[in-house]
Amino acid sequence: MTVLFRLFSHFPLFLLHNLGALAGWLAWLFSPTYRRHLAENLATAGIPEVKWAAIAEAGKTLMELPKIWLRPQAEVVARVVRVSGWELVEAARDAGRGILFLTPHLGCFEITAQYYAVQRPITVLYRRPKQAWLASLMETGRGANLHLAPADLSGVRRLLKALKQGEAVGMLPDQVPGQGEGIWAPFFGRPAYTMTLAARLAGTGADVLLTYAERLPYGAGYHLRFFPLSAPLEGDLAQRTVQLNHEMERLIRQCPEQYLWGYNRYKVPAGVAPASPQREA
Repeated sequence: MTVLFRLFSHFPLFLLHNLGALAGWLAWLFSPTYRRHLAENLATAGIPEVKWAAIAEAGKTLMELPKIWLRPQAEVVARVVRVSGWELVEAARDAGRGILFLTPHLGCFEITAQYYAVQRPITVLYRRPKQAWLASLMETGRGANLHLAPADLSGVRRLLKALKQGEAVGMLPDQVPGQGEGIWAPFFGRPAYTMTLAARLAGTGADVLLTYAERLPYGAGYHLRFFPLSAPLEGDLAQRTVQLNHEMERLIRQCPEQYLWGYNRYKVPAGVAPASPQREA
């Protein structure tokens, strides 16, 4: 698999995206579980009409990884052909504040940190894949400024240290956390076990920016977008977590066909009690 992954890294992006679209359709055809999750999640969000595009885009997410992980960093970031909202990043840096980048499973979420790391250090929270070969590839070629923090207590400490030093951190706030790391909060109107870490880090005084890289047609590259929160975070930890979920919904609705709707966002992690009617209210 490692050899094949490395081989794919040399393919043109448009070819990888075409192969990805095919892979997305094969996954949908041969996995009843995937079909169910995708259909249920789209119905929950009220946008079943993007189903066919979402199937192909999910496959593209997978097949572009060799290009993002294994090619030289300068080549990777050159794929970003348009950037919107960069002035928000510059304003936070000029003020000497840390930056918390929140990127859901939307578009090419792997390239956002790579782009920032060309200029400044960034620490990214990640979960190590169970497959050893994939973990090794994932941790390769990140560049001197891109640091990985494991999704455990040591990783949280690294994130806090980076923010205190005025650096940037990044995470996927829609990733299902483990027991004791989240609360039940609405996501497109349905209870989802949601990490509280993003809301905790937002309380450090860092600037919170939403970002995603829109995948452009025909392998033309990516449009990297940055957005501020629609309103300041307020209330206790639970209230801030709910608000961040709403912010993710707002971001996803801008480019819904490129969200990973097949991801089991509403699963109940081991050891976590299912959401009660009171929590759903």
